Amino acid sequence: MAVAIPLPDALKKFRVGTDVGLALGVICLLAVMLVPLPIILLDLGLAISITASVLVLMVALLLQRPLDFTSFPTILLLTTLMRLALNVATTRAVLTHGHEGPGSAGGVIAAFGNFLMGGDVLIGLVVFFILLIVNFMVVTKGSGRIAEVAARFSLDAMPGKQMAIDADLSAGIIEEPEARRRRRELEEESGFYGAMDGAAKFVRGDAIAGLIITGINLLGGLAIGMGRHGLPFGDAAETFAILTVGDGLVTQIPALLISVAAGIVVTKGGGEGRADQILAGQLGTSWKPLAIAAGSALVMATMPAMPVLPFLAIAAVCGALAWNRRKAEQVKARAPARPAAPLDPAAKAAAEEAPVAEALRMDQLRLEIGYGLLSLASGEAPRLTEQIRQLRKSIAQEMGFVLPSVRVQDNMQLPPSTYVVRVKEVEAAQGEVKPPMLLAIDPSGKLPPLPGERCQEPAFGLPALWIEENLRDQALARGCTVVDAASVLVTHLTEVVRENMADLLSHTETRRLLDGLPEENKRLIADLVPGQASIGTVQRVLQALLAERVSIRDLPTILEGIQEATAGGGARGLSGIVSIVRARLARQLTESARGHQGDVPLLTLGAEWEAAFAEALIGPAEERQLAMAPSRVNDFAQKLRLALDRAGAAGDAPALVCSGAIRAHVRAVVERFRPTTPVLAQAEIHPRARIRVLGSV
Repeated sequence: MAVAIPLPDALKKFRVGTDVGLALGVICLLAVMLVPLPIILLDLGLAISITASVLVLMVALLLQRPLDFTSFPTILLLTTLMRLALNVATTRAVLTHGHEGPGSAGGVIAAFGNFLMGGDVLIGLVVFFILLIVNFMVVTKGSGRIAEVAARFSLDAMPGKQMAIDADLSAGIIEEPEARRRRRELEEESGFYGAMDGAAKFVRGDAIAGLIITGINLLGGLAIGMGRHGLPFGDAAETFAILTVGDGLVTQIPALLISVAAGIVVTKGGGEGRADQILAGQLGTSWKPLAIAAGSALVMATMPAMPVLPFLAIAAVCGALAWNRRKAEQVKARAPARPAAPLDPAAKAAAEEAPVAEALRMDQLRLEIGYGLLSLASGEAPRLTEQIRQLRKSIAQEMGFVLPSVRVQDNMQLPPSTYVVRVKEVEAAQGEVKPPMLLAIDPSGKLPPLPGERCQEPAFGLPALWIEENLRDQALARGCTVVDAASVLVTHLTEVVRENMADLLSHTETRRLLDGLPEENKRLIADLVPGQASIGTVQRVLQALLAERVSIRDLPTILEGIQEATAGGGARGLSGIVSIVRARLARQLTESARGHQGDVPLLTLGAEWEAAFAEALIGPAEERQLAMAPSRVNDFAQKLRLALDRAGAAGDAPALVCSGAIRAHVRAVVERFRPTTPVLAQAEIHPRARIRVLGSV
């Protein structure tokens, strides 16, 4: 009975496939160059070299895609090192024991030498040098050039591919794990082709070394055989020629196989599938090329003094393949098509209009960047796309509004450092940033006293300065705010989003917000929609709130306000519904207007202007319009601006308070010159809020 003897723990570290085993193997290869090997070990090493090259070639032939063999550059290096080490060892054996006969350097070398020589030393040498030239000038040189071009194109295409991944991620087409997988695959691809470019130089150097070592073996062997051992020239030439050719063949045949494998891998390119499947599928796509090839072979067979049998055999094979392929195409053409299910008129019309609908689809929010800003959206952790994801998250948390996906797209028609923000395909903002420089802004509104390029901050129009990275600490020491280019761009995008949130809230987004409410609010929605108010009414109320930058996160309270306004014959105009909803949101509105001192700074609208606005309202109660003279509107705007500037100089950002009947119309005027100033009705101030009246307009 056989007993399994377990290996000691120390020996397990030296098994094949472990890091210690690989390190030990590389050390042994280096030692072979220095330490003479016994003949049996030399034959074993040559056999391993030949077998490994055949294995690598078969793996290359059966690859599905080049990235499945990412270790190929390392294998090229190791196999080249092994052949060079064996070359040095066989050279030592040939020069030391070559005078003893062809078998003195091992059975493998003698067998290859005698096989190629065929009894004639000169013909054997000519054939051997032809093999060397084929490997060096054709296979190796071509593979190296293809690897160089593939590496160059792969690196040039990397930023565009990275931007495509980031755009898909920002648009919500893929998730973060899929984006990380694609980025990792893209890095592996660029690293693989770059490594293949370098590894091709090893193969080329190996071919050159083979030529030099062959000449050394032949000339050195003749000199040692005749000068040291007294052999006649004919005997020395025959013996050392056999050994030299055998040694060269044992080295060059594996080198040729490895070179062919490298050529197959790099020429495979972006195709997927095994090489045999690709060749058979593409060469046999149609019967016509096969038929033409068969006819050409048949014509060659009929030419005088031309061997008939080989060309007839080739013509028969190609003709049979063309016939089978043509019959298969005819059978496929005659096969009855599967009857399609009948379409109703509406579905048929939708199918016909699908291309037109696809062409009419527009991006809700799109960011176009010049080619000089591509670096902001590329790399392992792109700064721009990461900040856009954070923007969508913060808008959702702050405003209760899910921002549509932002599509990031390069636009070669823009200047290199320019970007454009489009809302529903219409340009909403434009700016310029200069990465990798930083933007320094003085909070006092003055230009920072630093060397740099003067500009205006894109989002708020403040005077600013583009400075170099090494001036960051100096700018911070002077009290300046320093931000990078991506942050400047995203800040501008944030302001554009806040200004256009009402337009971005579509009917679909409104329904999605209602569907996303918890189960305890479903009864409220069922009672309200569509019995008392339609989805369109809810959408218009939410848009009115977002237009004044009021958060709609407390959606149940807003729906309760709509229900109150539309129940029992109450106010049914949009302005009346919005007024009741805003009164329900008094706590939220008051909190958003709270100042830095913990109270709510207010400016009140004087009795004169209250009466002026009330008298200027015309039309039905639910659809009143403001018909105030432009000069009066301009007078009001100047006085309010003066009051707001005076409060701003004191460090306050007050809200304007007026009566509920005229609030919406006052807001329409204030929005033209101070869109961020809240306008509150008296009923919208929470009773428990601590207020501080700064003055009256």
